[in-house]
Amino acid sequence: MHRIAFVVFDGVTMLDVSGPGEVLHQASRAGRPYATTLVSPCGGTVTTSSGLALAGTVRAAEAGPVDSLVVAGGDRLVDLPVDTELLGVVRALAERSARIASVCTGAFLLAEAGFLDGRRATTHWRHARTLARRYPRVRVEPDVIHVRDGRCITSAGVTAGIDLALSLVEDDHGADVTREIARELVVFLQRPGGQSQYSTTTGVPPARSRLLRAVTDAVLADPAGEHDLPAMAATAAVSPRHLSRLFQAELDTTPARWVEGIRLDRAQRLLLEGRTVSAAARHSGFGNDETLRRVFARHVGITPTEYRKRFTTTR
Repeated sequence: MHRIAFVVFDGVTMLDVSGPGEVLHQASRAGRPYATTLVSPCGGTVTTSSGLALAGTVRAAEAGPVDSLVVAGGDRLVDLPVDTELLGVVRALAERSARIASVCTGAFLLAEAGFLDGRRATTHWRHARTLARRYPRVRVEPDVIHVRDGRCITSAGVTAGIDLALSLVEDDHGADVTREIARELVVFLQRPGGQSQYSTTTGVPPARSRLLRAVTDAVLADPAGEHDLPAMAATAAVSPRHLSRLFQAELDTTPARWVEGIRLDRAQRLLLEGRTVSAAARHSGFGNDETLRRVFARHVGITPTEYRKRFTTTR
């Protein structure tokens, strides 16, 4: 029997625990048993972010032998300072685990503990930039559902914990068993696309300096306007080279890539509002259908038409 410990805490995201837990339950029903234990800093009952309770958690010292560790996510894990009690739980359990994993922002605890140094990792698309900035020794890959590097496996946000758990079961019991579990749960064995299909670029932090904020605000106000490098430099009354340095220092990108991201975000929103592909291209600043299709292919991995079909409605 494979023993898996889940690190949980007050404010944990319920689905980060219940999603992978259901995958493991289905594996056990199929004759591939897993024993799961919920571990928290103080033991007892913890309250999830939705208000539902997880009862019967134990302290790390009471968890017994552990084959795999899964650190669930929650918004509080992104905040500073890092919770030292939680960090202690992760370190104590990781020492006896052959395999360590995280769901969503659980990657922040693994990174803080040093387990992701020099490794590839991911987290929820909204927090990927923060993870990369805070832990420069981690090679953050923002547009994957889950990524494995050595004994560490990290997954994207929330439902991606199901994908992660399926990959663990496949490691242990093969693809045939995992395929049957995916069919039972009515999920993809390997879902199409990456996080870019769900993310929006305007979630990036605003520029800190007043000078650069004037430029970015002008682009956000009118993405379809003239926003090449000379025009933006003129708005800021600086040289194009200096503006490029400001973008790199504050936003970790080039002016052209940042503008393209803002325009892509606007195009996605227009498509979801029911605009045609041509209208979305025109009003977002891409000009024509073909340019918009190329940008979608590069960043989202599907066509604008497929994006609209996939995300406009559940019907």
